[in-house]
Amino acid sequence: MRITKLVGIAAALLSIAPIGISAQSPVAKKTQAKTTTIRSDVRELPADQQIIQALNRLTFGAKPGDALKVRAIGLDNWIDQQLHPEKINDDALNAFVANYSALNQDQNDLLSQYTEQQRARQQVRQQRADSTRVMTAADSIALRQQQQQQFNLTRQVVTQLQSSRVARAVTSERQLQEVMTDFWENHFNIYAQKGGPEVYYLADFDQKIIRPNALGKFRDLLEAVAQSPAMLFYLDNARSMADSNRPTLNAPNGVPRVRPVPFGRGGLGAIMGTMQAAEEIRRQQQRQQQQQRQRQGLNENYGRELLELHTLGVDGGYTQQDVINVARAFTGWTIKPPAQGGGFVFRPQVHDAGEKVVLGHKLAAGRGMEDAEDVLDILAKSPATAHFISFKLARRFVSDSPSKALVDHAAQVYLKTDGDIREVLRAIITSPEFFSQQAFHSKVKTPFEVVVSAMRALDATPDSTPRSAQVIAFLGQPIFGHQAPNGWPETGESWMNTGAILNRINFGMAAAAGRLPGVDIRGLPALDTLRSASREKQVDAVVATILNGMVSPDTRAVLLSGEHPMLANGAGSNAIQNANPTVTAPDNANMSAQEMDAGANGGNGAAARPNQNAGGRRPALQGRGFANVPQLKGLPQIVGLALGSPEFQRH
Repeated sequence: MRITKLVGIAAALLSIAPIGISAQSPVAKKTQAKTTTIRSDVRELPADQQIIQALNRLTFGAKPGDALKVRAIGLDNWIDQQLHPEKINDDALNAFVANYSALNQDQNDLLSQYTEQQRARQQVRQQRADSTRVMTAADSIALRQQQQQQFNLTRQVVTQLQSSRVARAVTSERQLQEVMTDFWENHFNIYAQKGGPEVYYLADFDQKIIRPNALGKFRDLLEAVAQSPAMLFYLDNARSMADSNRPTLNAPNGVPRVRPVPFGRGGLGAIMGTMQAAEEIRRQQQRQQQQQRQRQGLNENYGRELLELHTLGVDGGYTQQDVINVARAFTGWTIKPPAQGGGFVFRPQVHDAGEKVVLGHKLAAGRGMEDAEDVLDILAKSPATAHFISFKLARRFVSDSPSKALVDHAAQVYLKTDGDIREVLRAIITSPEFFSQQAFHSKVKTPFEVVVSAMRALDATPDSTPRSAQVIAFLGQPIFGHQAPNGWPETGESWMNTGAILNRINFGMAAAAGRLPGVDIRGLPALDTLRSASREKQVDAVVATILNGMVSPDTRAVLLSGEHPMLANGAGSNAIQNANPTVTAPDNANMSAQEMDAGANGGNGAAARPNQNAGGRRPALQGRGFANVPQLKGLPQIVGLALGSPEFQRH
């Protein structure tokens, strides 16, 4: 009997069918037939469920009272407000984020500190390596101090960046902008632990590259990302240069030009001496450039991911030769040294100035930045890009398997509006498919969405510590912690199995027990007066407050009895210790700042793309404070079980 219940719980979480509607029901079949043939403006969901659907998908979960606010101003008006975040007052969040000292420093200042600490550490290392000099106790202390200063600065930047991501998602009134920021930061994934100065580039990537462009033109977003030091460093374009046999802008055939010396005073001997000196300089420069190109040369990482992951998609019709020519077009797009501020810079002397052909478009020889700019234009205007971006947006907001009709419609809007993300998104989230029974409650939440939606449902205050971000990491999704450039999984089956479900159930109980920062269910509206009410009334209130009034008979039975089959007789705790779920926190879930500084890959380029859903070898919550959840009773127990229910884990 217990095994049957376990299977039922897993099936409820994994199923893409909405609660109470079978995947094979006449309603679902009718919806599917309609979305693949004739489009209409009819919304299948009743008015109240339309509001729930919008709050579930366009925000990180409803806060107490949100549904009433949306109903008061009208759903379509609320959607339009969210599509224009610049018109929404977010002063409370801005005041909170202003307290993050590291994030509010200029990137140049952070990089200057990084450079000084690196230089000081290098000096101490050189002194230690000097065989003629004895390493003193003072030298050892100085080295440890420099290492500690570097560790403290890196840790401060990392933890504040992760904490601010969670705080924004929990608190911001501009919820759709935050959802889209999360979407694009996964689309343009960057791994924080690559090493070197990468961590210091990420704050600007989050605050100045992604968030301001999240609802703008895709072409603008694409160029902002292409010029961001974070992406240039992560995918190695910062060190990509023309191969030694290719011409560069100031060096045809790889040989630097030498300005002719005019005849003048000094006679022929002076002229010849000047020419000999120039020739020697030319030869020296040639040797240096050839040596540098032999060490580095063309790097295809960014060119490949730009085509496969950022624009056209893996089936977008490009070839390996296109990858090479795109990489050639982006040579010279690099980063200033940290000591000079670490910003984007174009270096013509390492740019491949030869002729290129990209997707059938010829790029003439002898040009500079125009090569890459034209590539971005070609890709942003491509129908393949329109389809790929539309598909990913429809998958995020509607269904793991969006209909062809919806994707085609969104792609048409993309092409008609010159890649206007806001209008593509409007077409998707006001579509009949978005408001269909088939889409309702059909998507499994990611760990980020689980934690943030729980904090919002429990009316939590924003957390300025790293703790909330650590909880997300323990559930399997460390922020900026996905090593491969393809980002975290975007469909439900990648996040769900027995071990992952157990982790989420235990998380719900831990949150109700007060272990989630900023949460105190004793003051939660609609629940604070129910301490002495009957169990049935408490269940009704929790279902209405946390589960939007929707609950299956099985879940209601669990809430009433307080007995969860996966937690019975310590099963949950034991399973947490022994399970090996598909999605677990990687061994670097803590995002150690010291390890980030050292570089997980030694700074040697982007790692090969493994079959990595979330990586790691240990269960997400093992030894992290959730394995031994206290035995709850009464209202806290009901809240914890509700947070772990299939109804809450899907949206």
